[in-house]
Amino acid sequence: MGHAMCICSRGTVTIENKRYYFIQKLDEGGFSYVDLVEGAQDGRLYALKKILCHDREGKKEAQTEVEMHRLFDHPNVLSLTAHTFIDRGGKTEAWLLLPYVSKGSLWSQLEKLRDKNSFMPESRILHIFRGICAGLKAIHDKGYAHRDLKPTNVLLEDDDRPVLMDLGSMNRARIEVKGSREAMTVQDWAAQRCTISYRAPELFNVESHCIIDERTDIWSLGCVLYGMMMLEGPFDMIFQKGDSVALAVQNPVTVPQPCRYSEGLQSLLSSIMVPNPQERPDINWVLNQIRHVQPSETPGDPNSI
Repeated sequence: MGHAMCICSRGTVTIENKRYYFIQKLDEGGFSYVDLVEGAQDGRLYALKKILCHDREGKKEAQTEVEMHRLFDHPNVLSLTAHTFIDRGGKTEAWLLLPYVSKGSLWSQLEKLRDKNSFMPESRILHIFRGICAGLKAIHDKGYAHRDLKPTNVLLEDDDRPVLMDLGSMNRARIEVKGSREAMTVQDWAAQRCTISYRAPELFNVESHCIIDERTDIWSLGCVLYGMMMLEGPFDMIFQKGDSVALAVQNPVTVPQPCRYSEGLQSLLSSIMVPNPQERPDINWVLNQIRHVQPSETPGDPNSI
């Protein structure tokens, strides 16, 4: 746990004996919000994530998120600079100080391309995708799964190096389900913590006796790849229209034709997005296949880079 945090003056906080100046709010969710702060000593910008812990279980989940960050020292997994827990009015807040990535999320880049009626070149897709896979491999190699991989949880550095973030849904890669009660517990957890349009088919209707493993991330990875190719996830519109995502994910994903991308990239996507988890590849196979994809570029679009 970090050292005690104190509010020393308006707009200034101290975490682990270092001061930071508040600059502006960046984001706000149901149980957390993110501020942009500047280090008083180093002048660097940081994202300060504040998680509201409403009960003991919430505090435990925040502590788990801290521990997940501490597990990794990898260029494609977001690092944790410092953290602390504070008590406010009987409630606990977890404060996680993270590096600030000014370019924003992969999703914000896809939105910009969509707004310009443009596209992402295949070479850029492969570069970003390779980095996402490298980060995912680091997580899987430690025996964990991310469980909520999606474009909004991928940050992009200025050189397009992807960094996986939001480790709050991570847990052990292999979950052995014994009986209908355990199956329902896993299913309910997935409904709360795994974004519906990127959720693997096996998490919608968990079987009474099965093993859920890290290949849930491979499905989500396929959705992210599809998103980079089509500028939206394969099930985003289905969810927005109110149709059943649970039903849609039972069928293989098809790439709309004609497609500007190579047969190799389309084939890779089809190989990843397999509804049956037992037939879905692991991250090592995916990384190996990326090496064999020969990019097909569509020249002459100044907005595509």
